[in-house]
Parts: sequence; structure tokens; C-alpha cells
Amino acid sequence: MAERTGVSTGSTDLTGFPAAPAKAAMPEWYPELLETVSQHVVTGHRRAVRAANTELLASYWRIGKEILDRQQAEGWGTKVIDRQSADLKRRLPDARGFSPRNLKYMRAFAAAWPDREIVQRSAAQLPWRHHQVLLDKLDDAELRAWYAAAASDAGWSRDVLVLQIEGRLHERSGKAVSNFGETLPVEDSDLAQQATRDPYLFDFLSTAGTRHERDIENGLIQHLERFLLELGQGFAFVGRQVRLELAGDEFYCDLLFYHLKLRCYVVIELKAGPFKPEFLGQLGMYRAAVDDLLAHEADKPTIGLLLCKSKNNVVAEYALRGYAVPIGVAEWQTQITKNLPEELASSLPSVEQLEAELAADVWEDES
Repeated sequence: MAERTGVSTGSTDLTGFPAAPAKAAMPEWYPELLETVSQHVVTGHRRAVRAANTELLASYWRIGKEILDRQQAEGWGTKVIDRQSADLKRRLPDARGFSPRNLKYMRAFAAAWPDREIVQRSAAQLPWRHHQVLLDKLDDAELRAWYAAAASDAGWSRDVLVLQIEGRLHERSGKAVSNFGETLPVEDSDLAQQATRDPYLFDFLSTAGTRHERDIENGLIQHLERFLLELGQGFAFVGRQVRLELAGDEFYCDLLFYHLKLRCYVVIELKAGPFKPEFLGQLGMYRAAVDDLLAHEADKPTIGLLLCKSKNNVVAEYALRGYAVPIGVAEWQTQITKNLPEELASSLPSVEQLEAELAADVWEDES
């Protein structure tokens, strides 16, 4: 038997184990097998992570429920939680996540989601730190459920969840004035409406550089990732100032997207001023040109979306009645506080405070 000298002999690798056969020696179907097995490995890992997260949340819920029930029955305060944290650390030295603060989060978690079946709903797919955000930012049970479902569906990170809550997405989602109900099939009209927002929040734009449409467009492109986040899930950027040639004349639409769920192009036109009915004619021409020049025969009708600095909803609704093609009209704003009551607006954090909050890991569990 040959000694292991650390030099490959051709039949073994450097560790002394049999060397893998060359790829050229594999049958033609081998790449397909490798791809299939790789997908099984990835899928299995994701399922294991989800199962582990679900079990962690179920465990935290049960711990929180025990604390909550005993506290309600006995009427004791936070000193017992502090004592319990110290004893758990002593009894289970390798366990993490049982700081007094985290135990209090578990108690709040059980109080916020009294139904044990939470572990089978969308909220169970969210990491624990997402739930800490929901508990800290939202007092209303329905709002917590709405944002939990939205975060689970869109795969938001914790920081994105914070931004969406601060931007009051639930008040803006699906609110654009549109004629989708009259111009799209039933199976598409609801999805198209829910893909809109009103107003769109462009808080990442400089307020000093939004006097002209081109300034707005430049700012959106410079912050394309944030712009796509604001547009919502499913939008894929195609191009800006997309050239459309019609019988020798050239036209350029501001922004062109493709919606992966709706399976259609979306033409977005930007206006720095208030809505005017004549804007719809230009947008209607652009979307018709995209339908004829760019869309595939399998694509659904192109949707037009007009974003104005302000609008009269009644005027927009009347103007849309004259169009048999799908168009939506919405406002854009750089500060969501514009339409909020004064007492509520004053309580919202400044841009500087938000940036500082996102930069700091304020939700990190104590060891």
C-alpha cells in the first residue's frame, strides 16, 4: 500500500481520498443531474432556515405567553423578568436572546399576537428583529398584520420595513386615480390598482432640484434602488428617455418599466406641476407606441402612469373617462408630512434622525 506523501498519484487527491473523475468523462446528462441536485440542496437549506425561524418564534411566543399569563394572574412587575434573565443565563450559559429586554419583547409579542396560530401565517416567516420593529412602531393589531404580510410577501429587510412604516405605506398603497377597472380584465385590474400608490414618496430627492421634469427624472435615476423600492414589488427598470419613432418623428418617454407580475410595460411620465387633462393625451400616445414597437405579442396592454406634483381627484377622474386604455394618475411628494395633521406630523422623525436610526443597530439583542 502506497504511503501518503501529499503528492497526487493520479488516483487519489492531496488528502489521500480518491480523486474526482474528470468532467469530460461524465455522461451528457450529468450537468442536468448536477443542476437538479444543487436546487434540492438550496431548497432544502431555505426550508430548514424557515422551519428554524418558525420554531424560534413559536418558542418566543410560548415564553412570552407564560410570562404574560403569570404577570396578569399574580400582578408582579419587571423585577421578576430581570431575575429570570439572570437565572436563565446561569442555567443555560450557551443560550442567547434571553436578556431582560428580549424577554419583555417576548411578552409584548404574545400580547400583540394572542392567536397561537400566528406560526402558520405570514408573520411566522419574518425574522425576530422584524417583529421587534412591528412591536415598537405600531400599536394597531390590523396595521401590524398588514405590514407583516407585506414584508413577508416582498421580502423586505428590517431597514426597509422601518422605511415603509415611517412612509405610511398602508395609507398610500393602491390609491392612484385610474380607469383600470374599465380598461383591464378583472383578473388584472385589481393587481394593477394595488401596484400603484398615491402619493409616491420621493423623500430621497433634493427639494431644491425638483422644479423641472428633467430634474426629477435625474434624481430618480440617481437613486434608482430607492425609486424601485417606492414603486413596489415587480417593477423592472427598462430605460429613461426611451426613443419611440413614429412615421419618421421621434418621441421620448420619460421612464419605461416592465412589471413582472402584470406581464406588461409601464410608461411613467413625470410632471413638476399640477395635473392637467391634456397630459393624458401625450401619455396615451406613448403607451400605444410602446405596445406597437416594443411589446411582445404575449405581453398584456401597456399601462400608463402619470405622476404630478398635485392633482384634483375629481378632474382626474373625469379626464380618464375619455380613455379606453389603462392609465393611472398619482401625486409625488418629497415629504409625507404634507397631508398629515399638525400634531402627528410634528411627532415624525426628521431625515437626519431616520438616517441615524438606520445606521445604528438599535435592535441588536443583548448578550
